[in-house]
Amino acid sequence: MSRRGVTVWFTGLSGAGKTTLSCGVAQQLRAWGLPVEVLDGDLVRQHLTKGLGFSKADRDENIRRIGFVAEMLTRHGVIVLVSAISPYRAVRQEVRQYIGNFIEVFVDAPLEVCERRDVKGLYRKARAGLIQHFTGIDDPYEPPEQPEVVCKTAEQSISECIDLVMQSLKSRGYL
Repeated sequence: MSRRGVTVWFTGLSGAGKTTLSCGVAQQLRAWGLPVEVLDGDLVRQHLTKGLGFSKADRDENIRRIGFVAEMLTRHGVIVLVSAISPYRAVRQEVRQYIGNFIEVFVDAPLEVCERRDVKGLYRKARAGLIQHFTGIDDPYEPPEQPEVVCKTAEQSISECIDLVMQSLKSRGYL
């Protein structure tokens, strides 16, 4: 019996908790013996999309490439967990349409909280003008209008958020 794959797309500001949540969901799914692949935005930029900058065109191309890989894996029955800022609604909608089996997770944390969590010091550098086109500072982030899941990581625990994602997968017949 072949299983239906799905892409779970975690979007939100840097420091909102996308990677933490996607890794937590992956751990649970792997414990159940399910085929899972995590496409983390930072790792993808080091390998698959190396050389792309942070202009709107480059960001959109980055998301399209991640979407292309996610669609291939999804088509082959894999649960794909994408963790990428993906700041623009239009390109997120484009990859949603292309992939088909798609759950959007808005990892919602206020900018101030993300700045406090900033272990890499990126927000500080952006505020000092050392990083240009930083999402949430001098580049926009367009929150999803109708995500399947909203995780408010400043208010909910990691395990509560992971449970919300797992419930969404179950209710849509992917588990």
